[in-house]
Amino acid sequence: MSSSPSNREQSSGDSLTIQSDPRFCEGIALFNRKEWYAAHDVLEELWHETSGPERRVLQGLIQVAVAHVHLQNGNQRGATILLGEGLGRFASPSAPDLGLDLLTLQHQVTARLKALQHGEDPDVLEAPTLHPR
Repeated sequence: MSSSPSNREQSSGDSLTIQSDPRFCEGIALFNRKEWYAAHDVLEELWHETSGPERRVLQGLIQVAVAHVHLQNGNQRGATILLGEGLGRFASPSAPDLGLDLLTLQHQVTARLKALQHGEDPDVLEAPTLHPR
């Protein structure tokens, strides 16, 4: 499937477009307030409109948020799966950072994932947060 020039242009400019979108800022604020479901809703809306590698990073952020919804509902298996999948989506060295400190986020998510994998309570650890790089 070939991309039209407008799709290619959109993909190359998605990072800047996403960062300037008020929904992105709102999604980050909701994520940082641990309003996981609301963060998921806002970021998912943006994800539907995004293409390229930025879409993959947004999906990872959404999966981390939904993993925490699962934790709130006592679904540790679902949380474990989604934390792992989310981590994989933004752990690539070529993943665009969308202006965020993804390295710190990766460390936070990895620690919580390991706690779940070892049958420990992830809530004793710092909840993941999104910070500018």
